[in-house]
Amino acid sequence: MWSIFSKEINSFLNSLIAYLVMGVFLVSMGLLVWVFPDTAIFEYGYADMGIFFNLAPYVLMFLIPAITMKALAEESKSGTFELLMTKPITELKLLLGKYLAGLVLVVISLIPTLVYYFSLSYLSNPVGNIDSAGIMGAYIGLLFLVSAYTGIGIFASSLSENQIVSFIIAVFISFIFFMGFSSISDLAFIADSGVQIEKVGMLAHYDALGKGVIDFRDVVYFLSITALFLGATFWVLKLRKWNS
Repeated sequence: MWSIFSKEINSFLNSLIAYLVMGVFLVSMGLLVWVFPDTAIFEYGYADMGIFFNLAPYVLMFLIPAITMKALAEESKSGTFELLMTKPITELKLLLGKYLAGLVLVVISLIPTLVYYFSLSYLSNPVGNIDSAGIMGAYIGLLFLVSAYTGIGIFASSLSENQIVSFIIAVFISFIFFMGFSSISDLAFIADSGVQIEKVGMLAHYDALGKGVIDFRDVVYFLSITALFLGATFWVLKLRKWNS
């Protein structure tokens, strides 16, 4: 598993696309949080990172599929999947190695955004007048969301040999799980069960964690979504092995 993990990390960081994807994410978030008038923190007049945590899920919805799209799709296209299966490595180890590598790469992309927190703390009046506990809690919620997105990305990558197709599938599934159920819950004809439908989606649980309160039910939800898609990926790999 760890050999797969290190191979994926090294392969990604040795490619131009790695720095391009991370650069696009950081520049996009920087512009949205600090520059664009409609979303800039300065326009709100108080030291709060709410705008970052509101926008990050939508940017990550594209960033994470870009990172994970080649994880398994490339193995299928190049024919190295069959070669890997002849070595003493199980589908589970292959899957976990790919997943953990993708997760670590996304976390590496998020680390520079901590500069936003330190900048706000310094710019606040008085200095340090910022809800540190709430922000750290919101970061934890973002990490759980990232974990689920990465699981979805790995699953999408297992479905096609084409990286672009994998990217589109991952973005679509991520959007449905993050926004789709909340949008459906707003429909008038299902108003009676709207709350239950909304809780099937990620947005309600992410918003709850974003308040800085770590609820066990929200944590279990995100871990369950991650496990669901990793489990589905495991069986896709099993079927591919049996059919090869």
